[in-house]
Amino acid sequence: MNNKIITIIVALLSIVGIGLFVMTFGIDKEDTEAMSGAVTPLVNYSLFLLIAAAVVAVVGSIWTLLKNPSALKKAGLGLLALVVVFGISYMLANSDQVIDAKDEIIAAAGSQVSRLSSTGILFSGILMLVAAAFFVVDLVKGLIKS
Repeated sequence: MNNKIITIIVALLSIVGIGLFVMTFGIDKEDTEAMSGAVTPLVNYSLFLLIAAAVVAVVGSIWTLLKNPSALKKAGLGLLALVVVFGISYMLANSDQVIDAKDEIIAAAGSQVSRLSSTGILFSGILMLVAAAFFVVDLVKGLIKS
């Protein structure tokens, strides 16, 4: 029963999207106002679908976690580990000025933006090293078993 309802909803959403897309066919490419008027509803519909999908995914994940306490505990430990890694990254981060590819200053030295930029870079690097370590450990385990 649920599959039929989901199929009907997907079909209706697809028909609306196709209809909005077809509306753009008859518009002259040189008439920017008419093209903008025809494309705007399609873009708004796409944004609505994106936001709706994100909300459904987040709410579904939270609902599943609340129904399974052991999964909630594991997710909580994972979030705690991320907070610890972020804290370590923030403590190690410097607040030097941030310069883009054109040698223009994006954030002045000593600013919070500079510190958070450095934190994000360190955070990503630490997570990459942890992932690489787990990859190597898994690879070695696989070599030992075979």
